Amino acid sequence: MTVGTEDLRALSEAHSAHNYHPLPIVIAEAEGAWVTDADGRRYLDMLAAYSALNFGHRHPALIAAAQRQLDRVTLVSRAFDHDQFGLFCAELADLAGMEMVLPMNTGAEAVETAIKTARKWGYEVKGVPADEAVIVAFDGNFHGRTTTIVSFSTDPDARPRSGPIPPASASSPTGTPPRWPTRWTPTW
Repeated sequence: MTVGTEDLRALSEAHSAHNYHPLPIVIAEAEGAWVTDADGRRYLDMLAAYSALNFGHRHPALIAAAQRQLDRVTLVSRAFDHDQFGLFCAELADLAGMEMVLPMNTGAEAVETAIKTARKWGYEVKGVPADEAVIVAFDGNFHGRTTTIVSFSTDPDARPRSGPIPPASASSPTGTPPRWPTRWTPTW
């Protein structure tokens, strides 16, 4: 029995959290820049998994590299090093012109790490008093759904009942100077 788009969408609606509102397309296959839905309709994938798939779906060189790795080791947690990690970090650091890199699994992890890094720099380099760092996010953003970064979003659908907003955060309209919280005035 073949299950079509509408049946699959109904299952998702009934059994998954409603934290996203996907387009009414259920992708069943993909190759390069093209995707095919559960009913056999073909689409040009112009979202590319929010640019995580700019190389296209099922690129033969990437499939082969993944298969070679899966044939050796499926997954190693960061509790261990593995034989590809140091090499990857060295090549990425060289490519980025940096001394070190911190690989992430998700964009939300990257944003959270950027917040920590910015706060540390503020405290250690700029002399911001302890626990007074303010994170300013511009309106209209969306960086993910962790407790901290979802609170920066001005999209009411992205932050239902996610408060209280973490302390020391503010939002500002895009293209304008930051609106500082009334309880805080920058001293640096």
